[in-house]
Amino acid sequence: MRHFDAEYLRETRRGMWADSRAALADLDLGSCDRVIDVGCGEGALTRVLREECPGEVIGCDRNVELLSELDAPAVRGDAYDLPFADGGVDLVVCQALLINLADPERAVREFARVASDRVACIEPDNGAVSVESTVDAERDLALRARRRYLDGVETDVQLGADAATVLEDAGLSNVRTRRYEQTLVVEPPYSDADLEAASRKASGAGLRARRGTMVGTEEALDSLRTEWRAMGRDAVEQVQREEYRRTETVPFYVAVGDV
Repeated sequence: MRHFDAEYLRETRRGMWADSRAALADLDLGSCDRVIDVGCGEGALTRVLREECPGEVIGCDRNVELLSELDAPAVRGDAYDLPFADGGVDLVVCQALLINLADPERAVREFARVASDRVACIEPDNGAVSVESTVDAERDLALRARRRYLDGVETDVQLGADAATVLEDAGLSNVRTRRYEQTLVVEPPYSDADLEAASRKASGAGLRARRGTMVGTEEALDSLRTEWRAMGRDAVEQVQREEYRRTETVPFYVAVGDV
């Protein structure tokens, strides 16, 4: 399983559920007395669930450093071996967790052991991410880099669109799915994270960090990074003139099944 720090998780989950929570309707949070958010990270979804659920919402993650950013109740636990009794909670839910697991079906079976009523997963289809930018080259380069990453990563980071199948294969019934789109917008006034992202494009740091999971010859990856850095310099120049705008749309699928 890949590991992420709190800053990365905050940025990638920025704005999630800010505008609408209708896609969470099938979780039936209003009827829950006890919910577990598995792989909760720094608690972005946990806080949303606590706002929507009248009962207790417990954050659960194997990383104690991430759990330290979340108010209690929070417990350390592994998705494959949760520290809860059979049927001990109404609902077990996760967000962007199964895409990072080598055996997502095994995790869902463990969720079903703990849940008395429902299991839900909220997973992206990273193969269907779209990017629009005021830097002409960015859309094409983002697509090319993503394809190389998708071909090289070891887990199914495109799982979102097939999340219902994972739940069904794990033995859940009455599986229903809703699609939700997260839109990440970069525009003036820029945040510190926006400025850092532009700088990383110009230096090629982002591609360098992902190089180990990208498919391609050294020559092809070097060429991509050279083009990426040139694109990044254009982005930095536009940022300095407050002209840079970028929109990234990530499709998520909310799948809920009955135990």
